[in-house]
Amino acid sequence: MRKTCILIGAPIDTGQRRPGCLMGPAAYRVAGLGKALTDLGLEVQDRGDVTCGPLPEVTAARPGLHALPETIGWTMALTEAVDRALDEGFPIVMGGDHSLALGTVAGAAAHAAAEGRPLFLLWLDAHSDFHTLLTTTSGNLHGVPVAYAAGRDGFDGFPPFPAPLPADRICLFGIRSVDPEEHAALLLHEVSIIDMRVIDEFGICAPMRGFLDRVREANGMLHVSLDVDFIDPSHAPAVGTTVPGGTTVREAHLVMELLHESGLVTSLDLVELNPFLDERGRTARLMVELAASIMGRKVFDRPTRGFG
Repeated sequence: MRKTCILIGAPIDTGQRRPGCLMGPAAYRVAGLGKALTDLGLEVQDRGDVTCGPLPEVTAARPGLHALPETIGWTMALTEAVDRALDEGFPIVMGGDHSLALGTVAGAAAHAAAEGRPLFLLWLDAHSDFHTLLTTTSGNLHGVPVAYAAGRDGFDGFPPFPAPLPADRICLFGIRSVDPEEHAALLLHEVSIIDMRVIDEFGICAPMRGFLDRVREANGMLHVSLDVDFIDPSHAPAVGTTVPGGTTVREAHLVMELLHESGLVTSLDLVELNPFLDERGRTARLMVELAASIMGRKVFDRPTRGFG
């Protein structure tokens, strides 16, 4: 029997400097995420929005880090929320900028360690997000979660990441924007990088199935973190970090369908939706449809919609 889908709102926009992502959880609810899942015959619990507890007192390792205490506070709150939700079902975290993954992946890792299973991370994003607090040039902490999950140094003030992920358990899929400092660090690690060049040459299916085969062979749990900018901005404009050359709508749905068919996904992030930048809810509805695909909706199940 499939576990209950547990919706968790993460109204965060302190990981970057363009306001609006904190409205993401409300936009997913208005766009019908809960109904889309119940229409698939799934049980859905909406646990409302996580709140950030008391902010820690922390001294930044370097100047220019944006909202460091808030980011640490959200990390601790979401680690607990996701770890607890995995005891009871399938958490879907509605964001919020991508700094939320500092907590969601940590929560999934803590749960996997308690279960005695390895955690794998599929990062569907235009960016590699492999900076640390010491290398980020922007100071925006939505660019550091993968490095935190991989156990890189440079996260003073953060809780130690529970059971850091070996690099070969991390797959960056669809990336097309990597800073020089991240590129240099990635060369020293064995992170699986399926960038848009690889996808252009080999398509979606073969690289994705190769990664999923590794998860299956290890009896792993799989956390998927889906950023709006994984999709080309011509299709999904409601994001503050647009990078041309992303996946098409159909390619994105194919990724979700492959993930559903694998039966391996155990938790999901939906991140970087900024409703203030959307066009009549177009991006929010697309993200809801992608979430429905990862939970089992087939291509012929999707209704035709207009944007009027």
